[in-house]
Amino acid sequence: MKNILCYILLALAAAMTLPCNASPADSTLVDSVGIAPAPSRRHITPVKPETNTVLLPGKGVDNKLLEQYLTGDTLKAQEEARRDSVKRAYTRYPKLTDIAVGFNFVDLVLGAAGQDHMNVDVNLTLNMWNRLQPVLELGMGHAKSTPDGKNYTYNGKWSPFARVGANYNFMFKNSPDYQGIVGVRLGGSTFRYEITDIHHHNGYWGEDVTTQITGQKGSALWCEIVAGLKVKIVKQVSLGWQVKFHTLLSEGKSPQGKPWFIPGYGTRGGSLAFAFNAYYTIPLHKSPAVSEKGSIAEE
Repeated sequence: MKNILCYILLALAAAMTLPCNASPADSTLVDSVGIAPAPSRRHITPVKPETNTVLLPGKGVDNKLLEQYLTGDTLKAQEEARRDSVKRAYTRYPKLTDIAVGFNFVDLVLGAAGQDHMNVDVNLTLNMWNRLQPVLELGMGHAKSTPDGKNYTYNGKWSPFARVGANYNFMFKNSPDYQGIVGVRLGGSTFRYEITDIHHHNGYWGEDVTTQITGQKGSALWCEIVAGLKVKIVKQVSLGWQVKFHTLLSEGKSPQGKPWFIPGYGTRGGSLAFAFNAYYTIPLHKSPAVSEKGSIAEE
């Protein structure tokens, strides 16, 4: 009987030591079996303590995310809201953004200033997703030069050349009106040239002799690495400048030696070239329209 009373007194003393606001979910219950595990913690919708209002996602978030917030699945809703904000970080342009027709006129200006060789070309650039840009360049080149201290004149006939390649616009997050590009080109040309007014002195006869080498043919294949900028000037007119590093891959052989000038490439021995283009851009869509999922709808 005494033992039973002792157990009752001990149980009452333990109950009196618990906090007044304790609950079975917050305390550890000791019984003859052991310690009862606490229930798992739920993800609840966050609230502002001072206003007791639900913290909802920002404007423009899909209704599905709002439902997840209201049903209490906060962590999943926050993750999807983060992904949605990343999708909306910059504008997505349609596959066919625009097409630009350009004219490289830098050698026309240099030729007027006295340069003895010239390349003139037109180019066509297709802008895809405002990022990848296939490029085709077609042109003509010629040269006429009498080097200082030399006894001949090099005359390169007007001959065609072509380049094909692609640009990558690393400013694709911005408007197509302003572009920074890096690119590659593969170029080729077949051409004719001659060497005239070759003067030499015949020491035996004591006479000056003039001769010439005509009907020469040549061909060349080269590659280029391009870097440049393009800036809108007014409406659909833009200007762009490029720096090119190029190197010959192959060229035709001639018994009279190698040509001094290659149309589309430039003079032999030079590894750098420059281009200055005027562009007329034709948009291939009305305007970039953002869909409900944050992408651009093609029009």
